[in-house]
Amino acid sequence: MTDESGPKGRQPRQRKQMLLRLDPAIHDALARWANDELRSANAQIEFLLRKALADAGRLPGAVRPIPRRGRPPRRPAEGPEGGGPSEGPESPGRTPNQP
Repeated sequence: MTDESGPKGRQPRQRKQMLLRLDPAIHDALARWANDELRSANAQIEFLLRKALADAGRLPGAVRPIPRRGRPPRRPAEGPEGGGPSEGPESPGRTPNQP
């Protein structure tokens, strides 16, 4: 059996898990803050830890950026000129929404 978790393996590195005990008031404040910034409480904690490490000059150079979650960015459709089809209301076959 071989271990593919090393540098030759093509699988992404496993994220570490840890138990964190917080005062309930701190957790509530953190959860509200995370909600305001459209993050989970876990993502907010990682964001804050990364920021604190960077501010202290202790963020390792090999650290990967936080993976983006949600819908991937829209790729422009390629047409004959590479610009894609027109999206405007004068585009044939499309009529603007009218009340």
